[in-house]
Amino acid sequence: MAYEHPVTQGSDAWHRLRFGRPTASEFDQLLTPSFALRTGDMPRTYLYRKIAEHLLGKSLDQGGSWAMDQGSLLESEAIPYYEFTQGVKVRRIGFVTSDDFRIGCSPDGLLDPDGGIEAKSPLPHTHIRYLTEGGLPKEYVCQVHGSMYVTGRKWWAFLSYCRRLPPHIVRVERDEKVIAVIHEAVTKFLAEFDRTLELIQAKAA
Repeated sequence: MAYEHPVTQGSDAWHRLRFGRPTASEFDQLLTPSFALRTGDMPRTYLYRKIAEHLLGKSLDQGGSWAMDQGSLLESEAIPYYEFTQGVKVRRIGFVTSDDFRIGCSPDGLLDPDGGIEAKSPLPHTHIRYLTEGGLPKEYVCQVHGSMYVTGRKWWAFLSYCRRLPPHIVRVERDEKVIAVIHEAVTKFLAEFDRTLELIQAKAA
């Protein structure tokens, strides 16, 4: 069972929910786009960052003007566009955690009873790449499948929206083989998180 948190994405409450908690948008730090477990510096740096967030009680994320502009565009145009063209209602939700509260995701919306949506407003040349290549862009593969893993939902829509250009919409079905690999990566990460956190706390004692 997943738990929904009615917070605004980007707010202080939203950041607090992310402190020290692996999220679907960052699962690419643990897995490649082909769902192989990452090794080396990337997952270890991610581990240290999440532990730092947990201990310091603050986010280390760096937001920017483009991110804020994208959020505004998604709110005012992209999501309403998807609702109108697909004949559905997107339920906005700020954050969702797993039943043990140890991992989470920030859906751009949920489509009841069993769907969700990830919407992006990329730069025009990036949007054209998505249109040309088709399918789910590789940079969002882990996030989309990770969101299904966290929420338990059966499918996810990906929308790339750019003014004056055709939209790129993809429906992605839940794949239990992929879910199993994500579970393996997350379980391994959380075990290492607990072990390293215990070590750091022992040094502070």
